[in-house]
Amino acid sequence: MTVNERIKYLRKHVLHLTQEELAPQIKISRSNLGAIEIGRVKATDRVIEDLCEKHDVNIDWLLKGEGDPLREKTRTEKITDFAADILKDEEESFRRRLIEALADLDIEEWELLEKIAEKASKNKKARQ
Repeated sequence: MTVNERIKYLRKHVLHLTQEELAPQIKISRSNLGAIEIGRVKATDRVIEDLCEKHDVNIDWLLKGEGDPLREKTRTEKITDFAADILKDEEESFRRRLIEALADLDIEEWELLEKIAEKASKNKKARQ
């Protein structure tokens, strides 16, 4: 499979996006993306970088077909992405209110929360 074919595969089967949806995300026109996917135009380094950055694409997979299409995020990256997503929520959304409440906990309250979570986990395992 060529880079162009992998871009099309990624868009359709991994990201589940149309050309109209993906093209503006990587700052190209829909027709340019179509030309890349059929191999009429070579994907530029900038397009490849934008695609990899925007969708956590594994560049080794994209360029050489090695590994998985998407790169595994670190725990810190997952937390950062989650926090950024929460900040986009409405001020009174449940997720935002929950995170704000957690941010106000002191160490003793965190320890109590940990005990509650451990107990709930044990109870769930016992029911299975």
